[in-house]
Amino acid sequence: MMQNVVIGFLGTTLDARRGGHWRPSVHLCGREDFPVHRLELLHDERFRRLGESVKREIGKRAPETEVLLRRLDLQNPWDFEEVYGALYDFARGYGFDEERERYHVHLTTGTHVAQICWFLLTEARHVPALLLQSGPSKGGGEAIVEIIDLDLSRYDRIQQRFDLVAESHNRLLKAGIETRNPAFNALIDRIERVAMASAAPILLLGETGTGKTELAERIYTLKRQERRLKGRFVHVNSATIRGERGMATLFGQRRAGTGASDRRGQMREADGGVLFLDEIDALGLDEQAMILDAIESGSFLPVGADTPVTSAFHLIAGANRDLGRLVAEGRFRSDLYARLNLWAFLLPRLADRREDIEPNLDHELARMARTTGTKIGFNADAREQYLRFALDPRAAWPGNFRDLRASVERLCVLAPRGRITLAMVEEEVALLAAQWTAQEHDPDANLIEAVLGERVAAIDPFDRFQLAAVIRACRTAPSLSAAGRALFAVSRTQKASRNDADRLRKYLNRFELSWEDISGA
Repeated sequence: MMQNVVIGFLGTTLDARRGGHWRPSVHLCGREDFPVHRLELLHDERFRRLGESVKREIGKRAPETEVLLRRLDLQNPWDFEEVYGALYDFARGYGFDEERERYHVHLTTGTHVAQICWFLLTEARHVPALLLQSGPSKGGGEAIVEIIDLDLSRYDRIQQRFDLVAESHNRLLKAGIETRNPAFNALIDRIERVAMASAAPILLLGETGTGKTELAERIYTLKRQERRLKGRFVHVNSATIRGERGMATLFGQRRAGTGASDRRGQMREADGGVLFLDEIDALGLDEQAMILDAIESGSFLPVGADTPVTSAFHLIAGANRDLGRLVAEGRFRSDLYARLNLWAFLLPRLADRREDIEPNLDHELARMARTTGTKIGFNADAREQYLRFALDPRAAWPGNFRDLRASVERLCVLAPRGRITLAMVEEEVALLAAQWTAQEHDPDANLIEAVLGERVAAIDPFDRFQLAAVIRACRTAPSLSAAGRALFAVSRTQKASRNDADRLRKYLNRFELSWEDISGA
């Protein structure tokens, strides 16, 4: 049978009262509903006589209760550091036997500082006990004893409050959209719990247009709202971190001897906030190593500096490609992947969330109304036709939510008097179908998008054919020089200098690419 053990301070005021008054340590014992098998009273040596008196009173009231007086001298019982240290040492040397004894800490006696320290020690499980408080009954009957379980989920009203807070958090992470896809809603639930409980890096995976950037921003807003951080949200496109200029942008730069001020860098700008490294799969191996060191140590060397600087930020990373596959191919560091992969979340494609198309459609209409200052809506037949197309399994939505947003924006801008008509929807549907068909049959566009990701939108059509030819040449050549010789086979004969590798390197640099980015991709 489990034995109830109660540990608490001797009440130097309340336990000293006479004449039938309620005395917390005395009246805690002798109860049928809560038998105390052992009561341990912590006391200062100055109050030993009071302790002996209380022990005798308990012996008369509850002879089955063993009372132990434990000396704990405190110079200042209102000094938090002293009280916590003394109770911590007491707990460390106690020798709790949880298989045979059930422990309780009596909060009613002792200073407010002692009560706070008891709470902290039990919450951290240094003292494996339940909290217990007692008080006199209003009618003069048996004193009141209440056990406080720190598992707050056991309290219905408190749990209801927690549920409401979690629901509010989820709405924020979903931008207020009433999403219907069960898998996505479960994903958001998990992200909410991680964002609130962990400061470890978060990795957001998914195709272009699945909403990684927007979700990262909302995670930041949630953590800022709940006072988990107070700094800025800094968005870094990892594909731009190339060479010394890119490293200076990220890590900062010390301009020694130039008279110019230091460049802080994006990592320092994110101090106390969130650093979102988008397209982290586009980083080179050297940059990956430097970022890993900065994440683990919290410090880094700005370009040109001799002394490190520090920055404490919460890292969120985004990637379009499978990092595990890149690790297997030797193009992504396994140690950085392991650091990021603790909390990894794959955002589903729009085509896998068709039940969420309608609420997202309404969300985009509301967004455009705020942008234009005009309420915009579909005619009934137009909305029915648009949703019939959007929900059809043959609708590919290759750009995911980016395609949906662009489509709604076109319809809203062209809508006469704020009404989207059936004719407009038919024209928009034809346009989307044509765009998707062109993408399927445009190998150059597909090749470039596989390399550049979201940056493909910034490439002129004039440059796409040429860049696709360069990528193909690099992938079939054994080296940068060999690729350069093949690409510049005619013009190199007309130049005094035949540094084909340098010419090719400069061409790739125009698109913020390197040989490593595309040679084995």
